[in-house]
Amino acid sequence: MTEQKRKPVILQILPRLETGGVERGTTEIAAALTQAGWHSVVVSGGGRLVHDLERGGTEHITMSVYSKNPFVMRKNADLLAKLIKEKNVDIVHARSRAPAWSAKWACEATGVPFLTTFHGAYNIGPFKIKKKYNKVMTDGVLTIAVSNFIKQHILDNYENVPAEKIRVIHRGADIERFDVTKVSQERLIALSKKWRIPEDMPVIMLPGRLTRWKGQLLMLEALSLMKHKDVRCLFVGSDQGRKRYRRELERKAKKLGLTAVVHFVDHCSEMDVAYMLSDIVVSASTDPEAFGRVVPEAQAMGRIVVGPDHGGATETIKDKETGFLFKHGDAKDLAEKLDMALDMSAQDKKTMSQKAVQSVRQEFSKASMCEKTLDVYREIMRLYPVHHETK
Repeated sequence: MTEQKRKPVILQILPRLETGGVERGTTEIAAALTQAGWHSVVVSGGGRLVHDLERGGTEHITMSVYSKNPFVMRKNADLLAKLIKEKNVDIVHARSRAPAWSAKWACEATGVPFLTTFHGAYNIGPFKIKKKYNKVMTDGVLTIAVSNFIKQHILDNYENVPAEKIRVIHRGADIERFDVTKVSQERLIALSKKWRIPEDMPVIMLPGRLTRWKGQLLMLEALSLMKHKDVRCLFVGSDQGRKRYRRELERKAKKLGLTAVVHFVDHCSEMDVAYMLSDIVVSASTDPEAFGRVVPEAQAMGRIVVGPDHGGATETIKDKETGFLFKHGDAKDLAEKLDMALDMSAQDKKTMSQKAVQSVRQEFSKASMCEKTLDVYREIMRLYPVHHETK
């Protein structure tokens, strides 16, 4: 087989394949690579998404790349270098810090281009002690930032990173899945019965695992301040073992007289249906999110969204046009924006919904994210051609 005819080989590396935005991004790009006729390899510590990945044609290799032990990271680098040669890898794409260090060392040993995706505003710690550890995510030949917010975060916090080395590629909503025309009445009725959704009152949903920074406590405060009292609020997401935080939320809801208003729902695998059952979808993160898929997914389903005026939400929500922005951390302002959304006329809701759907389809689709990422791979292969021995 000649070099020209050989399939490009892309190796993505991340700690584990359980759940989350990094994992989803990895599996979506893996599927796009396979569809494009390329060879997709993923290295991780394993997890429940491995089966889906392999079923889609990606080769998965299990390695303890989640470890932050320096000796394990060095050993992983040697194993990765061997793997890069065996698989004739063209690009190594790292998506998290610990595996990125091993990947960087392996790429230096093999001469293969190293690419990173900067997924979040990493904490640099007291006295900036984590800054050097984090900086590996800017050491690729190019760095993908998942939002303009993250690009600015990189430029503000890490020296000697040229802006022209950063490619902004927003995460994407799967508009094939999040499409109102594809949700059947049977599925709507079944989930509505399961969650005991009342027919005579508006439903507000806050999706996200039960963790403090996702803003569930702030949401409870806002609900207590709203002028609209006859609402049902769904907290959709697993507590992932955070039983103490869940109990704290339940006590807070009781104290505020919201026990009948708030309904805790565990992990939901039918988020397209869940969005359809909601009138308003809220992102209430107290820390700025790098991007956050909840907003564009809900917008793709034509829901009215309310999000904080920081982080990626400011890029997916055009205030009072494709949703509402509230002052982050401000329960009173969140309550006012929720009331404002509930007071909208049917025509205004329809107009906002249509603009939101159009915005997601044009700017924040999964297909667009995948195509832009493959374009970055093509760019790197043009700039850094790698000539492997044919096995």
